[in-house]
Amino acid sequence: MPNERLRGAMAARGLTVARSAELVGVDVKTVERWITRDRVPHRPHRHATAKLLGVEETYLWPSLTADQHTVSAGRAELVEFYPSRSSVPPQLWRSLVDQANECLDVLVFAGLFLPEIQDIGRLGERARHGCRVRLLLGDPHATAVAVRGEEEGFGNGVAHRILLTLKYYQAILAVPGVELRLHNTTLYASIFRSDDTMLVNTHVYGSPAAHNPVLHLRRIPGGRVVEHYLTSFDKVWANATPTTDVERLITAFNQER
Repeated sequence: MPNERLRGAMAARGLTVARSAELVGVDVKTVERWITRDRVPHRPHRHATAKLLGVEETYLWPSLTADQHTVSAGRAELVEFYPSRSSVPPQLWRSLVDQANECLDVLVFAGLFLPEIQDIGRLGERARHGCRVRLLLGDPHATAVAVRGEEEGFGNGVAHRILLTLKYYQAILAVPGVELRLHNTTLYASIFRSDDTMLVNTHVYGSPAAHNPVLHLRRIPGGRVVEHYLTSFDKVWANATPTTDVERLITAFNQER
């Protein structure tokens, strides 16, 4: 039975079989077999193809969800479980920054606690050493932010916390390698990623983030939990708005209030 999901995802991206094979680094006939015979590629090629097409591996190859190796590897990615964000040791958050060499990713609405326990200048230092720093905060004007404020009983409190956090990050926005974007997405989980290590703060309706559980994850070969959250991060990043003029944003927000 042909893999119509793979065929359709390639068509949606405007990619031919030949071009897809070239970008993934395999033979054209190999990609044809993936489509016409529904062959499941080896892990590196699955990952490369899914990333190229901007979809989950399990969307393209649903059989992966039942693969015992994948299930076992996914469980092994869980390093620790914390019943609440406030129970995560502060030194763990700091170590995520200090040990990052390739990338630091932050997805939150406000995440004000982070600059309160971590010198934000350290993120700038990592960027100066070649580490990519991507900061995703909620747009204080966003509907999603307003909804979260109402759900948590804080009203405009979430938006005001975002503005405070922006003030902290303003000091490093001129550093090459640091980029800040504002998003208007429903935040199902806050994500803090340092290379292959990740802290995922899940969200519960009506409950502040600090009261919600945190998963400490580390990517391992064959696992897909970390990759699952990274795909989510990248989707939010792609649709967020780059921001550099924090002062103008804060002034405009205050004038509207």
